[in-house]
Amino acid sequence: MSVLIAGGAGYIGSTVASACLDEGVTPVILDSLVRGRREFTDGRIFYEGDISDGALVDRIFSEHPDISTVVHCAALIVVPESVADPIGYYEANVTKSLSFVGYLRRNGCGRLIFSSSASIYQADDGSLNEDSPLRPQSPYARTKAVCEGMFADVAAAGQMRVLSLRYFNPIGADPKMRTGLQLKRPSHALGKMIQAHQEGTAFPVTGTGYPTRDGSGIRDYVHVWDLAAAHMAAISRFDSLLTESEPSMVINLGTGSGTTVRELCAAFNRVVGTPLATVDAEPRPGDIAGGYTTSDRAQRLLGWMPRLSLEEGIRSSLDWIPVRDAMLND
Repeated sequence: MSVLIAGGAGYIGSTVASACLDEGVTPVILDSLVRGRREFTDGRIFYEGDISDGALVDRIFSEHPDISTVVHCAALIVVPESVADPIGYYEANVTKSLSFVGYLRRNGCGRLIFSSSASIYQADDGSLNEDSPLRPQSPYARTKAVCEGMFADVAAAGQMRVLSLRYFNPIGADPKMRTGLQLKRPSHALGKMIQAHQEGTAFPVTGTGYPTRDGSGIRDYVHVWDLAAAHMAAISRFDSLLTESEPSMVINLGTGSGTTVRELCAAFNRVVGTPLATVDAEPRPGDIAGGYTTSDRAQRLLGWMPRLSLEEGIRSSLDWIPVRDAMLND
């Protein structure tokens, strides 16, 4: 069996591809390499191109007629960039996704797993489930919400079945160090923490008066290998979950409790052994208390729950750095 992974040379997609290989499933990767890395496709079936290239999608299905399911991870994901270039984001994430779905339909593929985002929730007061209100706060998040609605409409018309997986903050790397986060200076909290540790500077805790356990913002960090496992469970259980009467569904992938910034610092210190200095700082424009998702539905329907700890995610993020630097030489 083969699975087409759109965006399979990126962080999430390449890790899903690794999980496929480990489970005896053949990943077929489609990626434009706008953000993905060619190095992440080594030894894997790879087509360089865009999801909006209908002729290429037709060729992929012609050459791999055993493709049963498509995992759609192809998207631009940088929030500040989406604010500066909303047209580019809507074109890349929405317009091209609509074209892509049309090409899948004409090739007889009706199973789609969409890598969505929990950023579409009104994430300002803690725990979130699949029925929590939606209020995306950036053009990026809105593109994910629009795609979910668009795919649900296509599914309701009987033209496709779609499972959307929502999650917040992936961390860590493939345990075999085949792939990981390709950015050398990531902007998320753990990336900034690693940078501060390397440079010997204090890490700023931006916002200390939030209504959380310790006053710092709260986020939901899930190991990328756990996310890959959830995608594999979705592939194997797809037909039992999605039917003609329920052709679309959303499932959260989260920790159920979240991690505050101060808790992340403490976990980081347990891993590195040398205390990371912190300094309290004012919230940045647009910062909110944050939130985290429950995984009750994922546990019930996918048999999934996070297996790897926060510390393991931090450790594999650190272990990946020298591998990344040697692999990604530009």
